[in-house]
Amino acid sequence: MLPVALHQLSLSVNHSTTLPPRRLSVAPMMDWTDRHCRMFHRQISRYTWLYTEMVTTGAIIHGDKSRHLDFNEEEHPVALQLGGSEPDDLALSAKFGEQWGYDEINLNCGCPSERVQRGAFGACLMAEPALVADCVKAMRDAVTIDVTVKHRIGIDEIDSYDFVRDFVGIVAQAGCKTFIVHARNAVLKGLSPKENREIPPLRYERAYQLKKDFPELEIVINGGIKEIREIDEHLLHVDGVMLGRQAYHHPYLLATFDERYYGDTTSTRSRDEILHAMLPYIQSQLAMGGPRLNSITRHMLGLMAGLPGARAFRQHLSDSKQLASGDPALLLRAIDAMAFK
Repeated sequence: MLPVALHQLSLSVNHSTTLPPRRLSVAPMMDWTDRHCRMFHRQISRYTWLYTEMVTTGAIIHGDKSRHLDFNEEEHPVALQLGGSEPDDLALSAKFGEQWGYDEINLNCGCPSERVQRGAFGACLMAEPALVADCVKAMRDAVTIDVTVKHRIGIDEIDSYDFVRDFVGIVAQAGCKTFIVHARNAVLKGLSPKENREIPPLRYERAYQLKKDFPELEIVINGGIKEIREIDEHLLHVDGVMLGRQAYHHPYLLATFDERYYGDTTSTRSRDEILHAMLPYIQSQLAMGGPRLNSITRHMLGLMAGLPGARAFRQHLSDSKQLASGDPALLLRAIDAMAFK
């Protein structure tokens, strides 16, 4: 696939910034895509969309807003994923998200965990498309930025394309223009979240069909995508591709995205350059009395995946004694350690 010029790809303007389209994005992943992970990913790709971990409306409304919403300006374009099912609470949370500077509000209609189900949101919301539509409308009335929905293609034994088609159709009528489709069913009882990412079969053709049936909508596909050739194939059928665990465990895959999918030949960094770019951020975070060093470096363990010495790199970044020292130069020593393996 040939690179595409950026001026041909821009979608809209938020916060006086022209945003790239969602051709590539990194999925929201609980306990993984925190602000430190996103800052690391941003050093690898300038244009790939980044998503927060899911944040519940209750945590935002009643909790420490700064702890849940703060992010670094360099993270743009960045989306806030919300978990909730009360239109008023979602509208208020979305408004806070916009005030904090997020570029998009995403509603979680795809998480199958029982803990999330007890809160009456996540994948179980797919059984109530009218409620999801009410939630979307409430958020769209509250903010000027995009409101999007991430969902599955079905729940439990419902294995009909009509189900997801009708869900998208009803929610689209409420003003949602972007749907991120995890192309598996969600099994609400009997499977763990991990099993829900592996056992239900992938049916990419369902997402392709959604794009055919709703050509005016932006359809982003998610689920089990690992290689560039797969991304290229999907982009022949849908508008964007969202990567999850592959992007986390093999983050340097993102280094190809800016040139290949956004036409920018100037921003590709080597692995060493990415680590050096993270040093000022780590130093500033530690100087502010922020997180322990491990809270940042744990997201970087896969950077050298596939290279000779990668194991030594991981071991060095995971060394408890060196991490306890709080010295960001640990990153540089981890690079040096690779040369002796």
